[in-house]
Amino acid sequence: MKCPFCRGKNDRVVDTRASDDGFVVRRRRLCLSCLKKFTTYERIEVTNVRVIKRDGTRVPFDRAKLRQGIERACWKRPISEGQISALLAELETRMESEAETEVRTE
Repeated sequence: MKCPFCRGKNDRVVDTRASDDGFVVRRRRLCLSCLKKFTTYERIEVTNVRVIKRDGTRVPFDRAKLRQGIERACWKRPISEGQISALLAELETRMESEAETEVRTE
């Protein structure tokens, strides 16, 4: 893991915690070169899931794109980042449990 501050490759894990119902691991790291702390997240990769859009085109599932759309839809509403993260985790869990390879946008 490269340090985002000095690009050093030497780091040490200081703290590890599970979050988002145990499907994400949050690690606090300490760069041994510049001594700054940073956070990394590990999550289960959703493989080979394609999204079928309204016009019939198929695109690969992109968690960041889905998060951006939800944030844009909720930016004037009293919805916290934690609630958005919980919704994303729930959607991913549902896709994994149903073992669907294609999901409609509706």
